[in-house]
Amino acid sequence: MKPGVTISYCPKCGWLLRAAYMAQELLTTFEEDLSGVTLRPSEIAGSYQVSLNDQIIFDRKRDGHFPEVKELKQRVRDLVNPGKSLGHADRKVEG
Repeated sequence: MKPGVTISYCPKCGWLLRAAYMAQELLTTFEEDLSGVTLRPSEIAGSYQVSLNDQIIFDRKRDGHFPEVKELKQRVRDLVNPGKSLGHADRKVEG
């Protein structure tokens, strides 16, 4: 059975559009690797968490920021399909 992603967001903070965008990006990139992405309004103010099955892979409060799409895709890929290339999202930024 394919794993599923749940994005839990604070509706009072207006983060539904951010969660929907992240869901779209994950579904587009991992259409063959995921069973789906669920958006779940959180009852906890300021919450924004991304879970793969029941494992939290990103927590805005714990990590101190919102995930960038690239970062989130890498975290999901590392767990569901480690050999998958993410193309330009895998490139390191020279600095």
